[in-house]
Amino acid sequence: MGYAEMLMDDAAQAGREEITHDLQRILDASRNLHRLILNLLDPATVHRTDGSADLAEYRRTLRHDLRTPINAIKGYGEMLREDAGGGGADTLVADLDKLLGEATLLLDRIDGLVTFSESDSAPAGGMGPTASEPGVPAKMVENLLKAVRPITEKEADRAAIPPSRILVVDDNASNRDLLSRRLQRQGHTVLQAEDGTIALALVEKEALDLVLLDLMMPGISGYDVLISLKNNPRFREIPVIMISALSELDSIVRCIEAGADDYLAKPFDPTLLRARVRSSLEKKHLRDREQAMVEALRLEKQRSEQLLLNILPREIVTRMNGGETIIADRRSDVTILFADLVAFTRLTSRLSAGDLVHLLNSLFSEFDRLALSLGVEKIKTLGDSYMVAGGLPEARADHAHAVADMALAMIATVERMNRESPIALQMRIGIHSGDVVAGVIGTHKFVYDIWGDAVNIASRMESHSLPNRIQISAATYQHLHKRFRLEPHGSVDVKGKGLMDTYFLLGRADT
Repeated sequence: MGYAEMLMDDAAQAGREEITHDLQRILDASRNLHRLILNLLDPATVHRTDGSADLAEYRRTLRHDLRTPINAIKGYGEMLREDAGGGGADTLVADLDKLLGEATLLLDRIDGLVTFSESDSAPAGGMGPTASEPGVPAKMVENLLKAVRPITEKEADRAAIPPSRILVVDDNASNRDLLSRRLQRQGHTVLQAEDGTIALALVEKEALDLVLLDLMMPGISGYDVLISLKNNPRFREIPVIMISALSELDSIVRCIEAGADDYLAKPFDPTLLRARVRSSLEKKHLRDREQAMVEALRLEKQRSEQLLLNILPREIVTRMNGGETIIADRRSDVTILFADLVAFTRLTSRLSAGDLVHLLNSLFSEFDRLALSLGVEKIKTLGDSYMVAGGLPEARADHAHAVADMALAMIATVERMNRESPIALQMRIGIHSGDVVAGVIGTHKFVYDIWGDAVNIASRMESHSLPNRIQISAATYQHLHKRFRLEPHGSVDVKGKGLMDTYFLLGRADT
């Protein structure tokens, strides 16, 4: 109190109004500390607790209540000391050093008093050091000090983390102010909450990188706030540093077990505060980057799978992702469609490369949409040819009907595009139903393909068809004759099979 009063007088005489506000806070905290000491050490108070069950609670109160004003004294004093250092204010610096030294001495005496009184009831054979224990070798201490050297300012600057958003929660206004100013000096944006309810409300609406949380608060305690945060998946990853004047191991352990990232005792050391804040924020930013990388990998995997789905059927992609390396299936009752543009080679000489690709892309993109909507599988394109199968890779009873609808829609698409294009296109289509072998070939560029007599016959149905007509085999006729309009079209000589009856597909029976 004496040093604070003298500093106030000196500041007033020197006209240094910029420091009087903090000096007044130091003086107020000193007077508050004096009143607390008089009350806590009043003979009547000591008599009520001496030898009672409340002794342990009294010791905690002694330590906690006295640490709060000491925290304010040391905090504001250290900030003033830092600002005054190197500024030519030698007298101010000297008096602040004395004031801080007295505050530290009192703090040590409080801790020593409580520790000494607790040791009265401690069991023999405890874990503390004794006079009979061997001393630590001097060389070991020397090596440790060389290894664990203080961090220089340049190193601290290089290790600085990006400015972050930090929430300070404490029911004591001086503690909130001290912590906020310390963190703001480090470049952080600081929000304040005076109790647990306000803290939880701020967490709900603000994006935070760190919470500094006082353990003992009226209403919702800091421990309860911690539990609430860690039980909520939305806020579980926000690091929390617990702050309290209590230094009992049980309190620290409970908070760490509940999910706290660190623990800081009042009055806090500025260097230790900076280090622990930096450590927690570094872990938070590392987790954020890790989550961003995981999300990027998820999106990349999604894009890769989508690209794969543009090449292979979904069922085949699923099987490959499941570890299958050789995929080959024999399928019965499959309907295959071949489509080919008539005299397209002559048309290419009349089109530029860009116009040619644009025309094919527009036409085949329409076919792709039709295949997707009708549930048939596009097998491949080859030049100006288009191949589709129904009943692959998953079997379906109406495979021929679906392919027939696809063929009719393809002819309609060509006719519609002809009305909008100066170049008239014609397309032959052939369809056959039978058994095939289906599988994936290649290791660099995968291809899902089908083989067998049914494929060859479908190709012959197309090559012997007529422009803008759909020729089907007798096998496909058996599937379609009840629901589609069909007309005979003679016979086709298929290599290895001889003459085969064919039909033209005209449309649905109800159209």
